Amino acid sequence: MARRSRLHPTLLLALVATGSSACSSSAELSPLAQQGQRVYQNVCIACHNGDPTQDGSAGPAIAGSSRELIEARVLRGAYPPGYTPKRQSNAMPRFEYLSDQIDALAAYLDEVPRVKTAATSAPTG
Repeated sequence: MARRSRLHPTLLLALVATGSSACSSSAELSPLAQQGQRVYQNVCIACHNGDPTQDGSAGPAIAGSSRELIEARVLRGAYPPGYTPKRQSNAMPRFEYLSDQIDALAAYLDEVPRVKTAATSAPTG
């Protein structure tokens, strides 16, 4: 009788949890941006699109956002001086606990458009 292979439930959960980030060219991101990608996938996609170059259900596309904007929105729920918001909304809550992740988020949101462009323009074999 052939033995059926069964995935351990913990392994299956880990595969499901990392599936979306594993499919988005994370190997092409810097280690800091990969850290930011994990934060983005665990926190930001509640309102923003899983693809930060696209608008989300409640939040706008945020790929390419400056570190100054990310810090102001994430930590203070405000906009930097002189910034014109894409949407007039105060719906975004503060995430003060992410204060040590701002550099990682900024790296991810800076790198993801380039990685996405490189992936779509790469020749196929």
